[in-house]
Parts: sequence; structure tokens; C-alpha cells
Amino acid sequence: MTTAFFHDERSLWHGGGNYAFTLPVGGLVQPGAGLPENPETKRRLVNLMRVTGLIEDLATQSAPEATREDLLRVHPAAYLDAFKALSDAGGGELGRRTPFGPGGYEIAALSAGLAKAALVSVLEGRATNAYALTRPPGHHCLPDWPNGFCLLNNIAVAIRAAQAAGLARRIAVVDWDVHHGNGTEAVFWTDPDVLTISIHEEFNYPYDTGAATARGEGAGTGFNLNIPLPAGTGHAGYLDALERLVIPALTRFAPEAIVVACGYDASAYDPLGRMLASADTFRAMTARLKSAAEELCDGRLILTHEGGYSEAYVPFCGHAVLEALSGSPRIAPDPMAAIVAARQPRPEGQAHVLDRIRDLEALFFQ
Repeated sequence: MTTAFFHDERSLWHGGGNYAFTLPVGGLVQPGAGLPENPETKRRLVNLMRVTGLIEDLATQSAPEATREDLLRVHPAAYLDAFKALSDAGGGELGRRTPFGPGGYEIAALSAGLAKAALVSVLEGRATNAYALTRPPGHHCLPDWPNGFCLLNNIAVAIRAAQAAGLARRIAVVDWDVHHGNGTEAVFWTDPDVLTISIHEEFNYPYDTGAATARGEGAGTGFNLNIPLPAGTGHAGYLDALERLVIPALTRFAPEAIVVACGYDASAYDPLGRMLASADTFRAMTARLKSAAEELCDGRLILTHEGGYSEAYVPFCGHAVLEALSGSPRIAPDPMAAIVAARQPRPEGQAHVLDRIRDLEALFFQ
């Protein structure tokens, strides 16, 4: 048994539109280098793994595109048809900050297929755990409206496919991307069989979703947990939130598998977040969830790549996660460790974070 690593170079060929950072070009906005979501963060992660040799300790493979049947379990036919038609016509944009070029539909379906294959491989017992290097990302995509660089909801497609195949019913999603996982929340809003947990920077993106009081609806009430944390939360704050909020929620839910929306934009060097996490933060969170998965669901832990926009730092964060996931002795020392450690919150700032976590603890569990 081993850690499966799902990756396909074609997913890195997804192209964006005419943007300067997150602003559409035009008027006084000059052309720029494009969207922050670009292939280099992921390509450099793979390159780093090859240089250290970590990739040799993983079962590296690709996967087929998610089928239309797979996608229809999450996305309505009208949306898929519009997406495919525009993709075939050369590309464009259907939602908010979700541009794509020719073949964008097929590349997005491939990304969803990588997530599906990762989950299925673990549920079928062909891998101990798995990581899917998905691109484009997916956690912001609602059933009929793409946004935040996300064109299809990769995790939702994977979960619905696994449920339809009878491989599992109760699945938990832990989203530690710095932005609220509004798309995944929307898909499973009324579903008591899927626990959705999002740890995110409050009032970041989307600024109008992600409140702690949003708990689900109907039969799904209580099965959605939002953990909005203040800017500058830092390493200790993330681990406290995981230990005091996420682990108890997972224990109560008793999932058959845990899927992580693994964004790296909470890092101290990310242009779209201000949370001061380090590579060691992501390593520690992975190790803790791996331990929880071993206790709760025979180790069935799957991570899918979401955000993270520092080309220099994402590779070290991702490498740390895969070190912890696989148990490989091949490491990539964090070149920013001392600087990030020096920027961690002072005691008064940490007290503010702990107060927030205690308030959420009371809301969720008392």
C-alpha cells in the first residue's frame, strides 16, 4: 500500500484570459502577467519532488476525464452545455474570474477526473491515501456558476461519483484554502451525508459567504461548519482550530473517508491571503488529519490541490504535505522557515485568535 499521486501535464495547459492580477484588462488597467492562478506553482511542486526524489516514493499516475454522467451529478446540463460550446468556440468566461481557452472544458473535466480517481483509488483499497494535483481548482464552483478560478467542483464530482458507485456514503470535506469553500458548501448544503468544514480567512473571498452561523439547511442542518479566522492567525492558531474544532467535528460525524481541499494560499508569502502559515503548518495539519483518518476511517485520506499563488513558496508547502502524507524520508527544507517564524503573532495577537476559536467551539458543540 502506498500514497497515490494523480497528476497530468495537460491540466497545466489550462489558459486564463486577459487579466492583470485579478482585474480584467481595460480602461486604466494595463495588461499584466495574467491571473494569479497559473501553472507554475504546481509545475514547480512536481519539479521539486523530482529533484528531491520524493516523487519516486509515490504511485504517480494520471486518470481519465470525468464523464458527462459524473459532471451531471453536480452541474446542470445547461451549464455544461454552455461551457462546452464556449470552449469549442475558442474560450471565454462564464462566471467571475474564470476565463478559459480552447479545450478548457476538457481540461476542467480532466481535473475533476483526477480528483475522482484519487478518491476511488483509496476507497477501493488500491492506495492507502492519495493526492490529486488538480487544475483548474474547484472549491468555489457552484453547480451553475463558476467563480474564483474554479470551473467545475472537483471534490463534489469525486464524492458524488464514489457515492453513486456504492463505495462510500458518509464523506467529510476539510477545506483549509485561505478562501471560503462556497461552492462545495452550496453543493452539499442540504445533505447530511457530507460534512463540509471550511477554515478560511474571514472577509476575504467571497467576502459575503463563510459565516460561522451558516450551518446548512433542512436535513443538512449542522453538517456545514465554517471557521472564519482573523488575518494573521499563524501556525499555532491553525493547529488549535484543527484540534479544537475540526477533529471533534470529524469524530462526531464518523466519516468513511476524509477529503481535504488543500489550498496553500494561507501561507505567509501568498499574494491573496494574510494568514502567516508556513510549510510546517501544512505538514502538521496533514499529519494530524492522517492520524485522525487512521482512527476514524482506516486511514482513507485524500487531498486535492486548490489555491496557492506564490510560485516560490507553494512547492515547499506542497512538498511538506506529501512528506507527511507518504511518510517519505525525502525532505525539502523550508528556505523561508526562519523568516516566517519571526513573523508569527505575538501573544496578544494569539489571544485574539484563541478567543475566536473558543467562541466557535461554543457555537458548534455546546
